[in-house]
Amino acid sequence: MTRIPRTGAEPFRSSGEPLPFDLRDFWRWSASDLLSNALRGVLAEFIVARALGVDTAGVRAEWDAVDLRTADGLAVEVKSAAYLQSWKQAKPSAITFGIAPAKAPWDAETNTYGEPGRQADVYVFCLFAEQDRDRADPLDLDQWKFYILPTRVLDERLGPQKTVGLARLAKIGAVRCGFGALRKAVMAAAP
Repeated sequence: MTRIPRTGAEPFRSSGEPLPFDLRDFWRWSASDLLSNALRGVLAEFIVARALGVDTAGVRAEWDAVDLRTADGLAVEVKSAAYLQSWKQAKPSAITFGIAPAKAPWDAETNTYGEPGRQADVYVFCLFAEQDRDRADPLDLDQWKFYILPTRVLDERLGPQKTVGLARLAKIGAVRCGFGALRKAVMAAAP
């Protein structure tokens, strides 16, 4: 199957005949819960891609060595976390981000495995910070906070550590910004 972007209007078919539901119906059913951990991570990648001017007209590479590559070749890893989750909670979630170095990263473009370690040049930690469930709207970019850090700082200060919290990110120099300053902060952190 070719990796071409879909419009959503493509119908499901049976015996060569279109059925009364289409891809948009599937998307609505499967991808409307933007507080879902897995989907929020993909949403965060999209938000960062748009801020950095990364082409989002194509199809996202699910298992690439890094989440995003800018036009000038900057490799960006995007991590997300949120206080609110899809399920009923007694209290807001503690914020941690996964930063484990890859064991054998796969490069989607070359179909080869790379050297173990963190593959990106820059990490963008995306926190959906709203804690009021009635106000929570992941499409409202004012409800997000972004923390940017060069990968070399993670390697130097945290080594093979697998997770990091907000306080530690601040302590090792992550730059916090809103959506409007995201591109500038990422470019400033680039090697």
